[in-house]
Amino acid sequence: MDDLLKGEPSSGFQTLLGYVLSRWEEGEAELQLTVDHRHLNRAGVVHGGVLATLLDTVSGFSATYCPVPGRVRRVVTLSLSTSFLGQARTGTLVATGRLRGGGRKIIGVAAEIRHRDTGALIATSEGMFKYRPGSENREGTEP
Repeated sequence: MDDLLKGEPSSGFQTLLGYVLSRWEEGEAELQLTVDHRHLNRAGVVHGGVLATLLDTVSGFSATYCPVPGRVRRVVTLSLSTSFLGQARTGTLVATGRLRGGGRKIIGVAAEIRHRDTGALIATSEGMFKYRPGSENREGTEP
């Protein structure tokens, strides 16, 4: 799955949490996370910070697909509004992000997390992101 990063190494934070990029295409992305003890809060459910991380990360990926080999696109998060709608203790979470639109430099993205086995909706978000210099072009920039 991580070959979708096209040779770019995983971030340290990605390695720490253990999520993988499972789908990445123009305007959409998907991450998967298999829940284990490090993702749980004191009540034994996935911590809201883990869910917010997945929503933010999948949103960024959905806005930064680059079809040109060896080039990248990057965004920074301007705002992220989250809603926590369910809970998970075990299993695999699937986060999906979709580019909604915007201008040349500022764009909007919607994301959600569902439990892979039950389909239960766990969390949603709406976010605003800004392209880093050179990333507003579909062709991207040098890494």
